[in-house]
Amino acid sequence: MDIFAIGLQICPRIMYFCGMIQRDLEKTVNQLRGKYSVIAITGPRQSGKTTLVRHMFKNIPYANLENIDIRTQAMDDPRGFLSNFPKGAVIDEAQRVPQLFSYIQGIVDENRTIQFVLTGSQNFLLLQSITQSLAGRVAILKLLPFSLSELSKEKIIFENYEDVLLKGLYPGIYDRDIEPSFFYPSYVNTYLERDIRDIKNIGNLNSFSKFIQLCAGRVGQLLNMSSIAIDAGISTNTAKAWLSVLEAGYIIYYLQPYHNNFNKRIVKTPKLYFYDTGLACSLLGIENAQQVKTHYAKGALFENLIINEFLKHKVHHGLRPSQYFWQNKAKQEIDLIVVSADKTIPYEIKSGMTMNDSFFSNLKLWQKLSGDEPGNLHVIYGGNNNLKTAKGNFISWRNLEF
Repeated sequence: MDIFAIGLQICPRIMYFCGMIQRDLEKTVNQLRGKYSVIAITGPRQSGKTTLVRHMFKNIPYANLENIDIRTQAMDDPRGFLSNFPKGAVIDEAQRVPQLFSYIQGIVDENRTIQFVLTGSQNFLLLQSITQSLAGRVAILKLLPFSLSELSKEKIIFENYEDVLLKGLYPGIYDRDIEPSFFYPSYVNTYLERDIRDIKNIGNLNSFSKFIQLCAGRVGQLLNMSSIAIDAGISTNTAKAWLSVLEAGYIIYYLQPYHNNFNKRIVKTPKLYFYDTGLACSLLGIENAQQVKTHYAKGALFENLIINEFLKHKVHHGLRPSQYFWQNKAKQEIDLIVVSADKTIPYEIKSGMTMNDSFFSNLKLWQKLSGDEPGNLHVIYGGNNNLKTAKGNFISWRNLEF
């Protein structure tokens, strides 16, 4: 069980429950251990990967390749390094010594009972090494920051969604009670100093830092490479490369457009989102929940939060996300389309706290094009109650249904 101690605090905004927070990914890992000799867990820095694997795999040693002495030993003598772990090991930040992977392949091919667990916060570098050496032998999973459902199971209660947007859902903010105003600037500095230089040689980190801030101002918007390049004072090719760096480092991701066009011209450009709204708020210079309430990006940040929850539900259960948005050339859009084997479910996402029939306006267009029944139309809004109506269903951000 992945655990984070939560101190008992009561404040005007949030009440923390004194208890343990179990990650949804734990069940998925338990289903796969024993079936795969190698389990790889990727995800953002400080999303809880180390805590999870060290607790779940107490029976094997732990080695952190961020430690320069351990990393040097692994690089200089990979075979000798791995000989210290006859039953396997948890190897943290494994992408730092990719030559280990070929040796691990040989070890697990000879003895399937040996268990290696690899973690990494650089998606591209870790997966590139796995693809080259461990294809077919490894289960690849992803751990993102806390989900609202994980916190709600432990009765961790937020007074309003503005607090969630500001605070974000990184475990470190909760288990160490660090204020977002301290946590996120430190997080960005760590990301710039460690990960960026590993993924790509970026000479001017100040320009790159400004670029990240510009991305935060575009949450929930169609990706416009030329516009962001002009605003950042860089070439379009550089903007494209830097966005790839942010994606590889689990800062941003893209929501792709839905492909069923219903015989209408549709937008084919993806939309940009952050893996955590607390980081986006920090980059936007938002310092408190009151500023969130009046900020121009509040609606986009709320949309980002909800889409993140659907994403986490999928990846923490070891499933491939199948979520999209839909927008036509008239800029009529559906914020979220969730596709499964037997159904396609549209969601509009509105930050307003009061139920309003106008929230269904774009869903009515969707209904006309798709032939959906009202029971399949959903509005996720900023209020507290769920309600079924003749037009469709209102769903509170507190009571998401997956």
